[in-house]
Amino acid sequence: MPDQLLFAMEVMLNGLMAGVLYALVALGFVLIFKASGIFNYSQGVMALFAALTLVGIQNGQVPFSHLINAIFGTEVHHFGWHVPAIFAILLTAAIMVLFAWIVERYVLRHLVNQPDIILFMATIGLAYFMEGFGDLMWGSEIKKLDVGLPQGINVPIDETTYGWFGYGFFIDNLDISATILAVILVVALTVFSQYSKQGRALRAVADDHQAALSVGISLRFIWVLVWSIAGFVALVAGIVWGSKSGVQFSLSLIALKALPVLMLGGFTSIPGAIIGGLIIGVGEKLFEFTIGPLVGGATENWFAYVLALLFLVFRPQGLFGEKIIERV
Repeated sequence: MPDQLLFAMEVMLNGLMAGVLYALVALGFVLIFKASGIFNYSQGVMALFAALTLVGIQNGQVPFSHLINAIFGTEVHHFGWHVPAIFAILLTAAIMVLFAWIVERYVLRHLVNQPDIILFMATIGLAYFMEGFGDLMWGSEIKKLDVGLPQGINVPIDETTYGWFGYGFFIDNLDISATILAVILVVALTVFSQYSKQGRALRAVADDHQAALSVGISLRFIWVLVWSIAGFVALVAGIVWGSKSGVQFSLSLIALKALPVLMLGGFTSIPGAIIGGLIIGVGEKLFEFTIGPLVGGATENWFAYVLALLFLVFRPQGLFGEKIIERV
């Protein structure tokens, strides 16, 4: 088999893995949109905040230590203990649930039945608040995140493909773990959304807040629930991306990569987020491999957005999104 074809197969497999990481972030956007009909601008910052909190708890870091030391002239930074990864993840998940309750109590409750643009602007403000609060709480330096996920080349795949083709494929163990997590999440969320009582209530809230209230659906409970689930998805995305590239404030920019994924898959489809992520991941890798050398490279930075633009022109609801027709 030609070396170029083998290399293209390896690129495609790595693209699939990258697409899963994009899809993890997109899932959070889909959940919030299905519950409120708005685009949650703060989803990327939620992933950053969850990762920062996880690292801080794991390392026994004193929250707001920089502020405390500046005010009192102390040099306190750590409690002196390390929390096992599983307990740190559970504590972080609890904090994200608390965050969901705070958002509902102090933000969403006051915006019931407001225009979508008002809710969207609220999520922008929430994003900037969370970014500054995370900086103040845990510091802005780059942090290493290690929760025990395997990393590095997968030796069995490398040896197997070398035995088959005489060329070993480099597949990262972390990407394989992310794929497994994404599959579990998408199956669980799809079942929850389609077959549970809360999932049906979630869709009713998205259609009309006042109508949902009139039939006895608790808007407060639904919003706390969906923001808690989105917070958990953000935590998983933060763990994967933080383990891959370190926990730093550029982590919040992964939300920008989720935009083309949503435009392809549709803002209302959980499976669409996964399919859209895979298309973007594979497409940008293969485009860079085939066309990149002809145009000077760096096509991964813009390919996804050009593809999304084409979808906006010819199929604005995405591959799996609901086509909404409003009669006036």
